[in-house]
Amino acid sequence: MADGSKIEWTDATWNVVTGCSRVSAGCENCYAERLAGTRLRHLPSREGLVDAHGRWNGKIRFNAEWLGQPLRWQRPRRIFVAAHGDLFHEGVSSRMIDLVFAVMALATRHRFQILTKRPRRMQDYIRTESDARIAGIIADWLDAGPHAPVPVSRQLRADRKSYWLRWPLPNVWLGVSAEDQATADSRIPVLLETAAAVRWLSAEPLLGPVEIDDLLWPAKGRPALDWVVAGGESGPRARPMDPSWPRSLRNQCICAETPFFFKQWGGRSAKSGGRELDGRTWDEMPADRRTAGG
Repeated sequence: MADGSKIEWTDATWNVVTGCSRVSAGCENCYAERLAGTRLRHLPSREGLVDAHGRWNGKIRFNAEWLGQPLRWQRPRRIFVAAHGDLFHEGVSSRMIDLVFAVMALATRHRFQILTKRPRRMQDYIRTESDARIAGIIADWLDAGPHAPVPVSRQLRADRKSYWLRWPLPNVWLGVSAEDQATADSRIPVLLETAAAVRWLSAEPLLGPVEIDDLLWPAKGRPALDWVVAGGESGPRARPMDPSWPRSLRNQCICAETPFFFKQWGGRSAKSGGRELDGRTWDEMPADRRTAGG
């Protein structure tokens, strides 16, 4: 949990879920896995989540004490959800996800950024009648008043409709991580079939060229990607990124007028390679799709 983040495209991280397991080559040098096996290994939120080799062991921890944190943050923020895990990991129960979405529905001042490498689980969750379950959770919290497990404000208790009632939630951005063409081809189409206010791609660590031209334009009733983030790998075993790979993604986004964000070149230190691509920084963000709730 951090109010403030070194990740350039977000303002805060909300690690209400920690723990994961590897699914593709992009996971090989996972920074969250490395931290869980080193300097964070004795924290209650990370203890026992990696094996003797320092790899995720598939165990998941739901950090209930952090569930209501976004409701305590008054200044609007972009919040990266489960930065040290995957909200749609198979070990995360639907009830846990419901609780997270209930908080996001109440915290209308924030924008929540979700990334997953498991888009099918995300799609299945969104397609269920999860909105009805979330509405029930919120009703229970409002009825509980000051005794609720999350900090429900007096304003919310007084105006029980001052939260998001529409589905999908207008302040939740759903995204997938894809490190190469194969993962892009398998994950992005599922994302585009999933209801979301904003759909985005994180091509980090970028391990090969990725062509997504056709997915940056709406087609046959299918929406387009709303935002693309790209970056190289960082850490002691960082794999190099060919300059042509992010340059190609940038050019594809320019042609489609899709916001593009270049996060870093990577290297042993995340900042060692800098952030400039062809002499400038690319910090474009998607349009804010939020409108009045109720």
